[in-house]
Amino acid sequence: MQENKPEKISATDLKEKCRWIRSETLKIHKIAPGIRVASALSCVEILVALHYGNILQFNPEKPYDEERDRFIISKAHGSVSYYPILADLGYFPKDQLAKVGKSGSILGDIPDNSIPGYETINGSLGHGVGVACGLALALKAKGNNRSVYVLLGDGELNEGSVWEAIMFASHHKLDNLVLIIDNNKICMLDYCSKIINLEPIEDKFSCFGWEYFSVDGHDIEKLHAALAEASCLHAGKPKVVIANTIKGKGVPKLEGDSLCHIRALKPEEIDALTGENHP
Repeated sequence: MQENKPEKISATDLKEKCRWIRSETLKIHKIAPGIRVASALSCVEILVALHYGNILQFNPEKPYDEERDRFIISKAHGSVSYYPILADLGYFPKDQLAKVGKSGSILGDIPDNSIPGYETINGSLGHGVGVACGLALALKAKGNNRSVYVLLGDGELNEGSVWEAIMFASHHKLDNLVLIIDNNKICMLDYCSKIINLEPIEDKFSCFGWEYFSVDGHDIEKLHAALAEASCLHAGKPKVVIANTIKGKGVPKLEGDSLCHIRALKPEEIDALTGENHP
């Protein structure tokens, strides 16, 4: 397969990509107030490290090439920050970013797999890991050495189906599976610790037979290193990267607000954050 992905770029350039994507995400929020903006802002570095750091193998010209890595976004509602990346990589024209949520647009407030680059529909939380396990098992059965990556919200860990999949992956030794938890510690209506406290998450995955990596999810260099190590490790165990993040990262009003998941910013607040000053 002829890969069509960006060359590996420096940590400085990766940080600049993160800054640009956060700004674009906020601009999207201005025209589509219904997006889950706080959830989308916490996973920016994860998406950047995967797509600009030579972790994932993909080809925008052939989104469903058999030789691609599979990337499942289980927290689909909180992944609108993926839109600018897909446009930047050439999955669809950048002018689509100004049409999110509008009639006739391919980009909705909540993403689905009609959008080039999205593998599955995961509007109902807790399904992504199970789908990924099926893909990883099938790839092994076919002798295909590609990997499956899953982006999961920490609130999703409250779903029983997730732990069934975690047990399944360990039993079948799916070492071609990498789970990435956006551990921003806030779910829809409160801090995760007040709903169902799963800390320490690392110990639970270890007990279930997974290799785990825990890292600052906003330190792009350390995050990239953890993802690269997890990607290269094939020791008969599935792998999880626990990315400790801040929900609403980059927006002081949202950071630390236990209800930020359902908050919407006012247009003038967005303009102040992005440096723009027009309707």
